[in-house]
Amino acid sequence: MNLKNMIGLGVAGNFAYHLEQAGEIKDFENITTEQPDAPKGIFPFYIPYYDTFLGVYPVGTDTLYLPEHEANAQMEPEIAILFDIIYADDDTVADLIARKFTTFNDCTIRKAGAKKISEKKNWGANSKGIGDKWIEIDKFEKGGIMDRYHICSFVVREGILHPYGVDAPLLGYSYFYDKLKLWLIDKLNRQKDFGPLEDMAGHLKASGYPDQAFISIGATAYAEFGEKNYLKSKDEIYVIAYDRYKDRGDMQKSESKIILHQRVQ
Repeated sequence: MNLKNMIGLGVAGNFAYHLEQAGEIKDFENITTEQPDAPKGIFPFYIPYYDTFLGVYPVGTDTLYLPEHEANAQMEPEIAILFDIIYADDDTVADLIARKFTTFNDCTIRKAGAKKISEKKNWGANSKGIGDKWIEIDKFEKGGIMDRYHICSFVVREGILHPYGVDAPLLGYSYFYDKLKLWLIDKLNRQKDFGPLEDMAGHLKASGYPDQAFISIGATAYAEFGEKNYLKSKDEIYVIAYDRYKDRGDMQKSESKIILHQRVQ
């Protein structure tokens, strides 16, 4: 599995209150959704073979580099899913097959005046983070393994552990399972360049119609510390997905949890 050959995408606004807390709800004021709780759209954070900033592979495992220029960066704790992409004869996306999931830090610059979401997402190598392993998805529907999982996140600053995002069940995503999959297919085929969003069919074509995508499906709401504090050098970041039935005991010995641990530089 080589993530560098896959397109990296994110979902904006798939968890209640996140956009409001991040100060980004105004960016989407002209975006109309079919349902009030629907995500706002898809954005790219990595497109293989692009000759723009989006062609730089941004995902690291143990180190997060803050932007060299002065900018406020916040962790965005998320679940990322690896999907196989199935194309129809006319090169539209016919299906997405969910294979594995892991934890993800879709770290984002709070940048006033950015025209596109992607402008706040990739400032070079190690500007994102991914968990220490992937867990196979038995079925991407109710009753599957993902039903049992929660996601939580923390920052250690000057030796003190602070909750950064709320502890939330994956079933708390606004769009999940088949509802999310069908929405993703629609946006990959039909989302146009408008406001903060981009033409996704055009991105798929330009990247040679990749067979797989890893998609971060939306950041959780922030805990008080996460809402009020941007990341600083020497912070330590943790994003953890855990099975609420298996991981009640010693988290250090659990084989079912996924941990993303990064040191901020």
